[in-house]
Amino acid sequence: MQLPEVFKRTIRSVHGKQGEAWLENFDELIRYCEQTWKLSIRHPYELSFNYVAAVLLEDGTEAALKLSVPNKESRSEEQALRLFDGRGAARVIASEPDKGILLIEAVLPGYTLHKVQDDTEAMLAAARLMKRLWRPAPAEPHPFPKVERWTEGLARLRQANNGGTGSLPERLVALAETTFKQLLDTSGAPLLLHGDLHHGNILAGEREPWIAIDPKGVVGEAEYEVCSLMTNHLPDSGQLEVLRRRVNALSEALQLDRNRILKWAMSFGVLSAWWCVEDGVGDPLKSLRRAELFEQILLEE
Repeated sequence: MQLPEVFKRTIRSVHGKQGEAWLENFDELIRYCEQTWKLSIRHPYELSFNYVAAVLLEDGTEAALKLSVPNKESRSEEQALRLFDGRGAARVIASEPDKGILLIEAVLPGYTLHKVQDDTEAMLAAARLMKRLWRPAPAEPHPFPKVERWTEGLARLRQANNGGTGSLPERLVALAETTFKQLLDTSGAPLLLHGDLHHGNILAGEREPWIAIDPKGVVGEAEYEVCSLMTNHLPDSGQLEVLRRRVNALSEALQLDRNRILKWAMSFGVLSAWWCVEDGVGDPLKSLRRAELFEQILLEE
């Protein structure tokens, strides 16, 4: 099967030798899926970090096949979907996490939250979905990563730069480090969160108005969850006002601490910039600019 070159570069950049081996064995993986579940590939969706395709099962059922380089994230996604059990999220049909295989229901009509033109309406729809998804974190030991572990990415940044911050500004990195510690020391009740609930991961459905896909399955407080949504699908201009409006709408609809939302969003903007540098994918400057916008709103308080 011919895969786009940009997709292959991303797989190699993020996963290194393991990604290269996965690409080399990709056709065999596809044949395995076709034979195991008697499915036929209809067409791939837009590819970014994983291969996702619309498929047809032997009995005529439409489904979606997601193939990932096996890693902790792909395993926690499968486990989160099983815990959500169709309540606000896509249902699992079959899976083999050790092979990075996930077969889920087709979400139809399947257009994303991007289609909702009224921005506040989109925020409120996402807020209602969050309420359906969230549940108390499972008892430990559980298989899900904690937000706290993700924040340790800044320690890797320091290590990679002999205690410095490389291409990232020292001031913002230091601010994010301090803010993360403050947030983690005072976090509310831990929940099982989606972890990456933005416009592109919210699909229009038939059995429910909106259905989530691609959860990270992360444990943390509720205020963290809204960060991805707020920074997604921003206009080219007037971003500061849009972010003010979004944080107001979401904090009110979800009865969350507005200040904590802003602090998570600012700090994760800096961390996202480092992830872009670390993985060689994405635009670190865009993440830093958004972190600065959240800092500006915080300074207005």
